Amino acid sequence: MTGTLFFTVLIIAIAMILLCVKVIFLKNGSFSSQHVKDNEALRKKGIHCVIDQDREAREKRKLEI
Repeated sequence: MTGTLFFTVLIIAIAMILLCVKVIFLKNGSFSSQHVKDNEALRKKGIHCVIDQDREAREKRKLEI
């Protein structure tokens, strides 16, 4: 039981360190935004945030009525 707990904690610690490499080792390092509206490649393809898509659909519907 203790061995399994130690192994689990070790795996979680390694995963956290690997996820934080950019933040720990780079000066002014930070996590990049994962939001759709902040991704330039998706904006070029015309892909929007679901909130923006909903707003556009509601405005379009108002204009049609």
